[in-house]
Amino acid sequence: MSSTEMETTEMIKDHGEIDGKAKLRKWLNMNFRIEMTDGRVLIGVFLCTDRDANVILGACSEYLKSNDGETEEPRVLGLVMVPGRHIVSIKIDDTMDTTSQKYYYEE
Repeated sequence: MSSTEMETTEMIKDHGEIDGKAKLRKWLNMNFRIEMTDGRVLIGVFLCTDRDANVILGACSEYLKSNDGETEEPRVLGLVMVPGRHIVSIKIDDTMDTTSQKYYYEE
């Protein structure tokens, strides 16, 4: 591989990294809805993640489904770390009002 090809590969790699970081920063302080492998649903403010896809949510509430399929009253959890291996899906949840819950990430 020539030095020009290596530089191009490095630039693409760096550009992809920058895009990923920008996307994550855009999602900071947004409400996330995370469905877990055991059927629980967590809704909270996205604060950070790591390489293992663990997610930290602030002001988090847990929603369970009862035996008859109806959603029970939420249980307030506060600050939680959701292990990446237990996450089935993540969606941006726009059903909650975020004006009362604000967290800020500072570099």
